Amino acid sequence: MKLAIYGYGNLGRGVECAVLQNPDAELVGIFTRRDPNTVRSLTGVPVYSADRVMDFQDEIDVLILCGGSATDLPHMSPELAKGFNVLDSFDTHANIPEHFKAVDAAAKGSGHIALISCGWDPGLFSLNRLYASAVLPDGKDYTFWGRGVSQGHSDAIRRIPGVLDARQYTVPVREALEAVREGKMPELTARQKHLRECYVVAAPDADLAAIEQAIVTMPNYFSDYDTTVTFVSSEELKRNHAELPHGGFVIRAGKTGLHGEHSHTIEYSLHLDSNPEFTACVLVAYARALTRMKSRGDSGCKTVFDVAPGDLSSLSPDELRKRML
Repeated sequence: MKLAIYGYGNLGRGVECAVLQNPDAELVGIFTRRDPNTVRSLTGVPVYSADRVMDFQDEIDVLILCGGSATDLPHMSPELAKGFNVLDSFDTHANIPEHFKAVDAAAKGSGHIALISCGWDPGLFSLNRLYASAVLPDGKDYTFWGRGVSQGHSDAIRRIPGVLDARQYTVPVREALEAVREGKMPELTARQKHLRECYVVAAPDADLAAIEQAIVTMPNYFSDYDTTVTFVSSEELKRNHAELPHGGFVIRAGKTGLHGEHSHTIEYSLHLDSNPEFTACVLVAYARALTRMKSRGDSGCKTVFDVAPGDLSSLSPDELRKRML
């Protein structure tokens, strides 16, 4: 499959590395909104101006969109779905239905196939929530993220006027996590489940109070959580917050039996050294599935719920049955 990257930040570089681990994938090029003469790829893959992407329609099976969910992907995904099969990692959960409709209309109108909100959450965690709730219908789902750096939330902070750089950590509330693991099935608000820690580098003349207020009141990102904002120097951010770890837990607590007398807990966890590199690996696997689905004549927008597990693997159905079933 011939892949291309649109947007060359942390996630784009992760996709570039992930392609190397998949022998059935070839990276055609990287498209950037920056001056391509100032961008050097990790592997020597050609870098082109984003303005030239339409010149490569016949050379790309799937265009992997590596923009941010706050302001890039809502317009980028539907626009590029008019010319390509596209894949994105849109992660603003509250806006996924709206994003799906926009991308679906564009992809169906052009005869292309698209897949949105692909990564580990939304993505792999979404599948685990679906599987567990189907198996234990009498129960409750709980998702905890972190402690780790959220790329989408960090990007949202960097879009605030006066912010030069930022890192946002999502931190589970330990007492809530332990209560769920013990099968107590508590009712938890977003604020009771997670804390948000923000480390922000501000411009010298920036209004720090205004930046903090913009962060803590931002809907869909921070307004529903206890959020701390710490202003740091650029040097301190690079020294103490350069890495991009993340992870989390999906837990389903449920009951079975005639009177619900038996308790069960399903737990799925991820512990990631590099959030963008892991997310990139998920994207490349789903690019394989999209390529196969398109070859069968499928079109329109999809999510991970629409993809057969076997389509993700480079192994044949016979090999899968023999080695993994």
